[in-house]
Amino acid sequence: MYVIVIGLANFLVYTIAYLIIGGEAIHGKIISTGGQTQYLLGGRTDPVSRCVFIYSAIHSISIWPTFGAVMLAMLTLAKDRIVESMRSALVRGRAIITLIAVIITIIAILLTFMFTRQFVRQMRSEPQEVRQVAGDG
Repeated sequence: MYVIVIGLANFLVYTIAYLIIGGEAIHGKIISTGGQTQYLLGGRTDPVSRCVFIYSAIHSISIWPTFGAVMLAMLTLAKDRIVESMRSALVRGRAIITLIAVIITIIAILLTFMFTRQFVRQMRSEPQEVRQVAGDG
């Protein structure tokens, strides 16, 4: 039960932080204009500080293990009812629970890995050079 409450609190904090800072880093980019590095969050056009960018990325990454933990905790709480309802089924309830748990775990690990890899690539790569074009009056 604590895992579910803590997980839901993490989702809530993530949502509030997203609304306050106006985006998230995993789908953002790092650019360079005139030799100055700027950090842009996905969903936002004005730059944020490096600290905000890193916080956003880490919190975005943390959502996936949190998702996995909450789903597995809820599955554990519901397993007795699932097993009871599947007594006459071709496949026993425990087998279904195990299969669902494995699928949830694989999805959570895969998405955590993908988001982490994207963040590491962003931080390791050179900022994209953006040149400002003078407008025609």
